Amino acid sequence: MLKEFKEFALRGNMIDLAIGIVIGAAFSTVITSLVDDIIMPPIALLQGGVNFQDKFLVLYGDVYPTLAEAQAAGSVTLNYGAFLTNIVNFLLVAIAIFFIVKAINRMFQPETAPDPNPTFNCPFCLAALPTGASRCQACTSDLQSPGNPIT
Repeated sequence: MLKEFKEFALRGNMIDLAIGIVIGAAFSTVITSLVDDIIMPPIALLQGGVNFQDKFLVLYGDVYPTLAEAQAAGSVTLNYGAFLTNIVNFLLVAIAIFFIVKAINRMFQPETAPDPNPTFNCPFCLAALPTGASRCQACTSDLQSPGNPIT
């Protein structure tokens, strides 16, 4: 049984998965820092310094000026500000990851070579013809005539 576990744990897919999880955790830290430290401060400044994290609604108990005081007193609160902040953070993280993955994909995208045999379609029968052909090999139409839309 120990041998089977060793084969399972050291299989290539398992090691790839472990590496992906570690890199994903590190990447998550970078993205979270980007959102919290770079993107959110200007947004908070545009909103007049309002911190949505502190917005709440007391469901049961006395009304308190801050969420911390309400929770310390044992009031039941609906913390809609924290929920809205988490939604905004999620959207910003998703957008940041989208742009980073898009940039990485663009860096590693293979360059495509130009087509060595460019073609065009005959305007009469739509057969594929090599560029520069003067007569269609399928319908024998004259491709250089004055009424031809190609000329």
